[in-house]
Amino acid sequence: MVEDERDAPKTVIRETDGDAIRLAKSLIRLARAGSLATAEAGSGHPFASLVSVAADLDGTPVILVSRLSGHAANLAAEPRCSLLLAQPGKGDPLAHPRITLLAQARPVARDTADHARVRRRFLARNPKAQLYIDFPDFDLIRIEPERASLNGGFARAYALTAADLATDLSSAAELTALEESAVAHMNQDHADALRLYATRLLGGADAPWRCAGLDPDGLDLVAGDGALRLFFPEPATDGVSLRKVLKKLADEARAQA
Repeated sequence: MVEDERDAPKTVIRETDGDAIRLAKSLIRLARAGSLATAEAGSGHPFASLVSVAADLDGTPVILVSRLSGHAANLAAEPRCSLLLAQPGKGDPLAHPRITLLAQARPVARDTADHARVRRRFLARNPKAQLYIDFPDFDLIRIEPERASLNGGFARAYALTAADLATDLSSAAELTALEESAVAHMNQDHADALRLYATRLLGGADAPWRCAGLDPDGLDLVAGDGALRLFFPEPATDGVSLRKVLKKLADEARAQA
């Protein structure tokens, strides 16, 4: 007997495509704050907190947590957590994209290369944290997604995997090593190119845009409270490919004059 289509289970989840993955990565890369949900130690009751956010090189969200906070005690007892990141905008907030990450919290050990990298990237997005990031009772914590629920606006729901969200670093050891110096070089010597990327390729306002970080998939631009994500047309895994793609994008931007 053929099942009537009207009896088939309904779903609002769309098939994940490249646009959905790019939107999800942008939401994570550009977020400066999010709502962290933990299980309250002892009671297990859901406990939501506002946290500052940045993204590690592979796109994993990072938060800075005081050990005196309630959510720090919660994560120490139960590292499973959820992080909601949303794109602000005018009008109905539910019409704008947001993503919920179901994740595991993993503290970043101090006095390691990982900590130095994460600290630098966090301060690039949250410079006022310079006042307290090195206090001994503050920890940087990676919020490592296991899966995610993406809502790109009305009727645009997707279920994403950890692999969908991650930036592949397996072939990018050279880029990882030179990322800090490349960011400094772009800000010191190529501010004009950064402005062109922001205004002509991404539609941003004319402002003193700076590079807050880069990775094989693209770079993040910031100006005041504004942030933009520039995706590369092809991955950059070393200095040669990075220079090539940055020049290509700058030429495209200048051609739009």
